[in-house]
Parts: sequence; structure tokens; C-alpha cells
Amino acid sequence: MGLAEAMTEARKRGLDLVEVNPAANPPVCKILDYGKYLYNLAKKEKDTKKNSTATKLKELNFHMNIDEHDYGVKMRHAEEFMWKGMKVKLQLKFRGREMMHQDIGMNLIRRMRADLSQIGLADTEPKLIGKSINLMLSPLPARKRVRKFSEEDEPAQEEESLDSAPENGNGSH
Repeated sequence: MGLAEAMTEARKRGLDLVEVNPAANPPVCKILDYGKYLYNLAKKEKDTKKNSTATKLKELNFHMNIDEHDYGVKMRHAEEFMWKGMKVKLQLKFRGREMMHQDIGMNLIRRMRADLSQIGLADTEPKLIGKSINLMLSPLPARKRVRKFSEEDEPAQEEESLDSAPENGNGSH
């Protein structure tokens, strides 16, 4: 149908005439509610953004003479990142004569891999690259992840213990 005829038909229905494909010969148009059309486009775009998660990579650097407390802090950070669905790269850096004891560094990396096995899997075996050993970990599917170094509901547990405390009549505990 011609342009003038399409315009009158759209006005008669109380809708808009929208050009769908201007490159076609003749151009393709539709009669529809343009506001509703834009709303649906925005809704589809929002859904696609929500469903697509960009994989982020977090890097944790440490040395082979790491203290036990520092080790725990690094493991909590790695666990938290993987809990949120991010990949983690563990990088053990050697300094000076530490290169003579690569076996100790390899054992430490393997220990980390074992400690984080409940929340993520190693993509490859640990590799010595230059003066560092690298290990990439990817998180397990959300329903299979189990925390080892931190609890997710710590504040809720504290509130329960306060609520369950017995009260006596004189106001002192």
C-alpha cells in the first residue's frame, strides 16, 4: 500500500506507522504503538544484559614464605571472588634464591588448589613461567559451591543468638 494510504490507516487505528527496514525496496513499514514497541525493545535489551555475565578475572599475588594467617586471608579473598562467579589467578612469585626451592612453591600452589577445590576447579596444572608459578581457577556452578574459609550468613547468626538470650525480670543479664 502507498505511504498516504498507510498513514491514514494508522491514524484511523490510533497507532503509529514505523519504518522497519528502510534498506528494502520498497521500504517495509508496520502499523503499531511506537511507545509500546520501544518499551519492549528496552525490556529485551535489559534481559539480555541480565543473563550475560561478563567473566571477570581477579589476581592474587603472594610469595612462598607466606604466613599462615596471611594464607587464610588470601584464601578467603579467593573464595569470595569465586563465590561471586569470578575467575581467580593465583601467582606465586619467587625472589632471589627462592628459585632454588621451586618444589616448596609447587607444594604451596597445590595446597591452595586443594583448599579451594570445593568452590572452584583448576583450568590447568600449575605452571612455572619466568620467576612465578601461575594457576587459574574457575568457579564451580553456583549450586555446587561450598564455602570453607568464610560463612555467608554470619550477621544472621549473631542476631539469632541475641534474640534467643533469656531475659530475667530485673533487666540484668
